[in-house]
Amino acid sequence: MKKKFILPVVLSSAMLVGSIPVSSVFAQPADSSSGQASKAWNEKASVPLFVKERYAEKFSSSTASEALNYLKMNQDKTGIPHPDKNLKVKSTQKDELGMTHVRFNQSVNGVKVEGAEVVIHFNKNNEIVSVNGRTNQTIAEDSVDTNASLSSDEALSAALAAVNAPEELTYEPTSELVVLPFEGKNYTAYKVNVNFMGDEPGNWFVFVDAKTGEVIDQYNGLMHADEQTQKGAGKGVHGEHRELHITQVKEPNAGTKFALADYSHENLGGIVTYDAKNDNSFSNDTVYVGNSAAFISDYDRAAVDAHYNSEKVYEYYLNEHGRNSLDGEGMAIVSRVHYGNNYNNASWNGRWMTYGDGDGKFMISLSAGLDVAAHEMTHGVITHSANLVYRNQSGALNESFADVFGALIDDSDWEMGEDIMAPEAKASGATVLRSLSNPNGVVVSNEQRRAYSTNGGVYPDHMDEFYNMPTSVDGGGVHVNSSITNHAAYLIAQDLGREKLGKIYYRALTVYLTSNSDFSDARQAVVQSAIDLYGEGSEEEAAANAGFDAVGIY
Repeated sequence: MKKKFILPVVLSSAMLVGSIPVSSVFAQPADSSSGQASKAWNEKASVPLFVKERYAEKFSSSTASEALNYLKMNQDKTGIPHPDKNLKVKSTQKDELGMTHVRFNQSVNGVKVEGAEVVIHFNKNNEIVSVNGRTNQTIAEDSVDTNASLSSDEALSAALAAVNAPEELTYEPTSELVVLPFEGKNYTAYKVNVNFMGDEPGNWFVFVDAKTGEVIDQYNGLMHADEQTQKGAGKGVHGEHRELHITQVKEPNAGTKFALADYSHENLGGIVTYDAKNDNSFSNDTVYVGNSAAFISDYDRAAVDAHYNSEKVYEYYLNEHGRNSLDGEGMAIVSRVHYGNNYNNASWNGRWMTYGDGDGKFMISLSAGLDVAAHEMTHGVITHSANLVYRNQSGALNESFADVFGALIDDSDWEMGEDIMAPEAKASGATVLRSLSNPNGVVVSNEQRRAYSTNGGVYPDHMDEFYNMPTSVDGGGVHVNSSITNHAAYLIAQDLGREKLGKIYYRALTVYLTSNSDFSDARQAVVQSAIDLYGEGSEEEAAANAGFDAVGIY
């Protein structure tokens, strides 16, 4: 199928810049100078719910209406009063096991309660077998006026000012009216998403009081002519020969050229790689183009690996899990290389991946790592499934699932980042960024983070070593504490192998986890997924339980 391809094409982008310590690599959120960032969510506003039915009730169909009927009959079991009034259907999905999953948002007067989701799970016989999620138990006691005094445009202005956003944004901001549980109170607020780049880039979520216009909370969720696709070739960062899918294009007055744009996959919007040109300005970014079908210059190498690795990750999710791209619906997969100067990081910004070239001392081009590409692209899968909030334990799970799939896709070892370390770093002993097999073998380099450790400043492998950080430091430990659940996954894989681990973890991520899930929720999700796939009392269920037991997550 032919597509229109206009050259040059400029898309908006946002990435990280600056010198980032080793432990923050892969989409480190910027530290906030605002005291708001360290405030906690209401304890009763995010109460875990997990109901497993031993004597399942059979319904006529696996629909949202039948799910609501169940909830109305079992209010005492779920703790959700008047579910037909207080829940809104978010999605209904049927999986390869024949199970149906109905996902609800808790709401007040039709306004979504932030972080409160409930999922009802039917088996293929229309029996409800489990219910999970998180609910806000303060809503019934606290009457919430969901009328907004502020317009969405006024909320946007307040959000832009709060995060010092530049005039040039990478894409149109979004705004949604929500009920926000925060600091013992339920606010009616606009949830504004603002994305930009520059010296301090961000994918900010800002909550603006819909009554007063004050900013209640905020966090940076940066995770970091007719044509015909044909075969090309290139040389990667480490000199590997890469076969590539590329596109032949014709530029006015320039003849035929070749772009790193792959439209060979059915029902996919394309795999396209851009050149960010090391100038910190997305407005100059263009699709990566060469004069021939062979991309072999030194400057080409980062783009070659980004393009090649993107296709490998796409194929893994499609072939192993039946997922068509990051959103499951064929969205285009976009990468940007040569970002910033001496930039030791890679990121997912909510829409695409960005790779720095490294400083040559600590890191080389980050696109060289298949595990790095898999990590960043998995952040995209997470965005379009569980959408784990990027701070504290939910943020650590976001990082952990990205690491786990990074290690599953780049299956040569259980380490992260071994292919992007520079010779000088390796000589000093810094051979990897994180290790799933031996987290304690890697030092957390940032002294500020080390100050929060109980184990001498290495990555933790057990809850006894959990780093209790404020959200102003590493988003509450999203990169550091992820090593605990990483190690659980590694231990499970030692019993079951990589393929079964991938199936169990993918199901847990896409079926059971919700935006505010914590480590305990993750254990329940993983164990339940093992039961769904392999049966109750199976060795897979036992291995899942044992893996989390071993790291102190009960």
